[in-house]
Order: sequence, then C-alpha cells, then structure tokens
Amino acid sequence: MYKYETHLHTSQASACGRSTGAQHARFYHRLGYDGIFVTDHFFRGNSCVPHDLPWADRVHLFCAGYRDAKEEGDRIGLKVFFAWEETMDGDDYLVYGLTPEWLEAHPEIEHCTRRQQLALAHAAGGCVVQAHPFRQRDYIRRILLAPDYVDAVEVANTGNAPLDDVCAYRYAVERGFYMTCGSDNHLSGFGVREPERTWGVGLEEPLDSAMDYVRVILERRPMTLLCPEDRLRPQEDMVSPDAWILDEHEQPVLSGHDWVWGGDKAV
Repeated sequence: MYKYETHLHTSQASACGRSTGAQHARFYHRLGYDGIFVTDHFFRGNSCVPHDLPWADRVHLFCAGYRDAKEEGDRIGLKVFFAWEETMDGDDYLVYGLTPEWLEAHPEIEHCTRRQQLALAHAAGGCVVQAHPFRQRDYIRRILLAPDYVDAVEVANTGNAPLDDVCAYRYAVERGFYMTCGSDNHLSGFGVREPERTWGVGLEEPLDSAMDYVRVILERRPMTLLCPEDRLRPQEDMVSPDAWILDEHEQPVLSGHDWVWGGDKAV
C-alpha cells in the first residue's frame, strides 16, 4: 500500500501554518509516506500572501511552501504534489490536479462561485473535494454542504472533533460520495506531532502526478482511509448539528436531517 497525505499547510503561504514545506517533507518521509499534497489556504482563506501585489507575484508567493517541499522531497525521495484549499462562506474545498502555471493564467479563480470553481477544475482535468464539511468553529457561521459542487468529501480529518467526522461519513454514505481522509497538518515534527495523529489515504498503485490522484477520485478506485477504525462510528452521546444544503443557486436550505443516526432530526 502506498501512503499519501492529502491535506497540509505550510508557514510560507498559510497564516496558520507552523512548519515549512521542507519540514513537512522530512517528517512524512520518516513516517514512511510515499507522498504529500501541499494544500495551502488560498486567497479567500487564511492566507499570509499580501493582497495588494500583482497577481503573478501573489501566485509566486502562494506556491513558496509547495516549492520548498518539492525541492526537499526530490532530494530525499518523497513525492510532493500541488493543490490548494479554497474558502467560500466558511465552507472549504480542496482543489486537486491544477498547476501553479494554470493558477497564474486564471486570476478569475479568486472570485468564482462554487459552481464556477468546479467547472474550471473539471475543464482543466482536476477535481474538487469538500474539506471537513461538518467542522464546527466559532468563525464558521453554519455548516454548509455542497453536494452539487464537489466530486468527493473528506470524511476524516485530525483537526476535527469525532462528531464532525461521524456526520461527514454518514453524509458521504447517504449521498454516495467518494471519501477521502487527511491530517490538515499545520505542524510536523517528532515530539510535536504524534505519528498516530497523522492520517491520509492508502492506494494500491503509486502516484506520479496530482492528476493520478484526480483519476483515483473520479474513477472511484480503491482507497484505504488511514484513520482509526472507530473514528467514523457514532457514539451514544452524539447529537447531530444543524446543517444547510446549498441549492442550485448556492443558497442554504436547512436540511432537518440527523447526520449522526439518520432520518429526521429530533426537534
């Protein structure tokens, strides 16, 4: 089995990142991973890239963590792939399969809607995964689910509470979504991050490019979620949060569904 981290942030491009790309690369290499995706926060999210620079300069700075990780990965024998995490209205999306060169040539991506984002990604051969869809934080106004605007759902994330992942798993199962898993890692290093809290995906064949991962998702190839077996299992005391589903106009509609146990949510 080949192991890959699908979700991490670097200090060079994400304001919340605490490890450089090279530090992440060395950590995952020592853990026996075959590759990592650098998914720094894009410009509507928690980015540390100044907004008042020309587009090409912003993109160059945004890719600094990826370039750092790639250079170190090439040196030590770890595959490093480019991706990013976009934020809309508290709902986040991992965009895979597009390149830094594509990004520089498409400044419209910064202000697109969810529908436009998916269309642009598909036109370039990429895909979109909704990241941690049931995450609850004080900066997230409400849980927004985007079934019409993604190709897959991240159902396990070490930055989540167990309830968040249980709900994401049920949502993906009931809606028939392909499922992924990632650490959402901001800080790598032995002594500061436990290896057992480093999750990802296991694949039957190695990835040579980000497009290989896109094909895994879109063709629904076998994937192992590298998280604890009981992570996605409901616990007796869990209570479903409210969640809104984005309609064809990207407007939120309260679902009224119980995302822990299924059926209608108790009033």
